[in-house]
Amino acid sequence: MTTAIPADRHFLAVGDLLSAGFSYYRINKLVEEGKLIKLNNKMYENTAYSGETSDFAFATAYCPKGILCMMTAARCHGLTQYLPDAVDMAIERNMKVSTLPDWPSLHIWYFPEKRYGTGITSIRDPAGEYRIFDAEKTVIDILYYRNKVGIEETKEVLKNYLAKPDRNLIQLRRYADALGCGKILGTYLEVLL
Repeated sequence: MTTAIPADRHFLAVGDLLSAGFSYYRINKLVEEGKLIKLNNKMYENTAYSGETSDFAFATAYCPKGILCMMTAARCHGLTQYLPDAVDMAIERNMKVSTLPDWPSLHIWYFPEKRYGTGITSIRDPAGEYRIFDAEKTVIDILYYRNKVGIEETKEVLKNYLAKPDRNLIQLRRYADALGCGKILGTYLEVLL
């Protein structure tokens, strides 16, 4: 019985391959033949894939439980002109990323459980669907980590958020209060408004 690698999938988890009828022996043979590239202990790249790809697809393959965050999320939500030099991914503090890719560069943010599990939504591009924090949660995360992100970048993100017609200030305030930066948000709003 010959089982074919799904040609429409760029990245395949070990579980996907096993469910499709591949044995560990066959998976290793496909790696030796160059049909699969082992990324880490759980994920393989399909070399026959010829569809769309993106930085986010690669970042998610290496960090499957990661959520697009910080300046990467701000860029996706149209809150900054800044082009990050790495894909910002959030994982929970107790999670590990065993292997990081050469490309794209990943910047891993270790969030406590409450911060990691709040405000998750998704976006889609031609290469796939990705988890991302919503615009309000992104603003609050950037405010909270403003000293690591940069004060100017933080002001730009907040100004652009406040200029959006679909902003949700009530949700923004809820996230700020729940995640420990209500006073910081108040201070910034006083200055900017």
